[in-house]
Amino acid sequence: MKDFDNIPALMADLGKRSKAASADLAFASAERKHAALIAAADAVWANRADIIEANKKDLEFGREKGLSPAMMDRLMLDDARIQGMVDGLRTVADQADPVGEVLTEWDMASGLNIQRVRTPLGVIGVIYESRPNVTADAGALCLKSGNAVILRGGSESFHSSTAIHACLVQGLKAANLPEDAIQLVPTRDRAAVQELLTMTDCVDVIVPRGGKGLVGLVQREARVPVFAHLEGIVHIYVDKAADPQKTLDVVLNAKTRRTGICGAAECLLIHQDVAETLGRDVISALLAAGVEIHTEGALALDGTIAATGDDWGKEFLDSIIAAKPVADIDQAIAHIRQFGSNHTDCIMTEDADAAARFFERLDSAILMHNASTQFADGGEFGMGAEIGIATGKMHARGPVGAAQLTSFKYLVRGNGTVRS
Repeated sequence: MKDFDNIPALMADLGKRSKAASADLAFASAERKHAALIAAADAVWANRADIIEANKKDLEFGREKGLSPAMMDRLMLDDARIQGMVDGLRTVADQADPVGEVLTEWDMASGLNIQRVRTPLGVIGVIYESRPNVTADAGALCLKSGNAVILRGGSESFHSSTAIHACLVQGLKAANLPEDAIQLVPTRDRAAVQELLTMTDCVDVIVPRGGKGLVGLVQREARVPVFAHLEGIVHIYVDKAADPQKTLDVVLNAKTRRTGICGAAECLLIHQDVAETLGRDVISALLAAGVEIHTEGALALDGTIAATGDDWGKEFLDSIIAAKPVADIDQAIAHIRQFGSNHTDCIMTEDADAAARFFERLDSAILMHNASTQFADGGEFGMGAEIGIATGKMHARGPVGAAQLTSFKYLVRGNGTVRS
């Protein structure tokens, strides 16, 4: 890995080149962007052996750094995960191009015709931890939406991200698009992040993708606008009218399919009327699956651990879940409001009124009914990929795909029209 003595100069150069590339990319044809993404997908698959070899270096670095099992899982690449990246690139490529889409149109009595149309944001800075596949996802979505992007992956995924980025550049070359449209910060030096957060002259928005520490740092220190992607403190409320088999299936999948992703369930709230029946069955099933359960009251069984105040509002990102009985749906809603992160929350019930109340009274970016929270993913929403799950309320919420990486502008047409 090359060392850079002058990080401010390095970042300024990246910014300048990204800004120039964004001007060309903003009006690039849908066909060229499609061709670039298909060529990039082909390059990723053709170079999968090199990507996996690079990933081995990152896994060794992660072990030496003492990363948690969940973080190591996020970091690891194999043929199946590389196939997932390829599929994501192809899905994004095949989506309708959002740039230039007419969102609404109207005529005024003055004779003006007004259109509101999608337009790229410009240059996006993406700062992410551990997961090297974000390199492909973020690069693809920014390209599709006509934005240039500066990618700053985590130090632990440096080699993997570099190998994946090279494939994206191959795609740009093949489609005769500016290679600077997708750039990767070529150093692990943390000073590069500090510079990126203050590059208001050439970066239009920052997207942090990672844990609470990273997002908090970005929000505190950024002078560039930020799309907040906070931690996934995901709740499942099991109502008294929940179907037992659906509940067992959904809760087990939501917790155990992949414990280290932001859509993994972290807290289970169970209506007191079913705590000693369905509730205990769910706890027993989780224990049998090897999940460590921090709980209290009627849910405390042999093998569980007594919950403490620190267990509520905690993102475990591991095979651990907190659980507690609640008096009713309103107490569950109050708990989620107090301890949730506005990411994803789910209700298990066959009572349509209860589901409607849950949807109406909570304001998480994603609310689910009788479905695993592991579906909180842009790919599962039909977006092909996502840059992350936005938990803020400005501009974009939930999975951020290509369309969410655009703003809009007004096109106003007259015929010598003047204002009286």
